[in-house]
Amino acid sequence: MKDKFFSLIARLRHIDRWSLMRNTRKENVAEHSYITAVVAHALCIIENELFGGELNPEKAAIFALYHDSAEVFTGDLPTPVKYHSEEIRAAYKAIEEKAEKKLLEFLPNELKDAFAKTVSPEKSEPEYKFVKYADKLAALIKCNEELSAGNAEFAAAKKSIEKTLESIPEKSVKYFLQNFADSFGLSLDETL
Repeated sequence: MKDKFFSLIARLRHIDRWSLMRNTRKENVAEHSYITAVVAHALCIIENELFGGELNPEKAAIFALYHDSAEVFTGDLPTPVKYHSEEIRAAYKAIEEKAEKKLLEFLPNELKDAFAKTVSPEKSEPEYKFVKYADKLAALIKCNEELSAGNAEFAAAKKSIEKTLESIPEKSVKYFLQNFADSFGLSLDETL
């Protein structure tokens, strides 16, 4: 059973997100992890360069690449279900932790500790917090793309995500929102 870790990670491309909503274009967990990694990396650089932070952007990007890796076993549980009640949230968190441990079993013993730090990073790591922010920004990006394609199904989700993002105190998040977020969903001609 060992040595299948990376083939399992690659299967994240088969797990769709936003399953309870009509999508103009499906998004899978691998795509989401990539954009979350790009945004987490950017947030840390913005925080460091503009606001005096001392974050490791590369560490944040790596955490983000693996942040939903447990979903190879659990699938993507839609947000309204995951956060319906504290009991469901706690139960899902326990399932996620077991799935992360299961995933690590597919590595040779000599690599498990190193990958455990990325699959299940310490929540106290400052970069981890920025991955959570990037995760929300990636969801906003998806909403913007769907809305620009005429899919009003994502309007309420966008409003909810924006409310959450507005409550985040970090200036880098506000900077990203002001300078970059609205460009997602533009056509190529509008971008150039």
